[in-house]
Amino acid sequence: MGEIIVYSDEFHESIENLIRILYVKEYFGFEIDCQLYAEKIYDFVDYNIHKPIGRNTPEALQKFGKIFIKYKANHRTSWFIFYDQKDNQFLINHIINNHSQEFPELM
Repeated sequence: MGEIIVYSDEFHESIENLIRILYVKEYFGFEIDCQLYAEKIYDFVDYNIHKPIGRNTPEALQKFGKIFIKYKANHRTSWFIFYDQKDNQFLINHIINNHSQEFPELM
């Protein structure tokens, strides 16, 4: 049986907010480019969540998920994706980047 990956509503909302922020702050010139950037995050999770690259989440951030994986989007931004796992079932809960207030807790 393969993996079952479920994205929480909170995670989806965070990605939708990200798309809006990237466009409004003109990180990308076209909204489609913002959407493609976000799709790459989903693709990374889909292709890597089952690999043994996850790390235990620090105690202070475990409300987001017991495990996290890191996605390096570019030379300035890394994303930290928090999830819980039971066997081959993954619940993707939360996402922050290295510019977030919570980031120092991961170091």
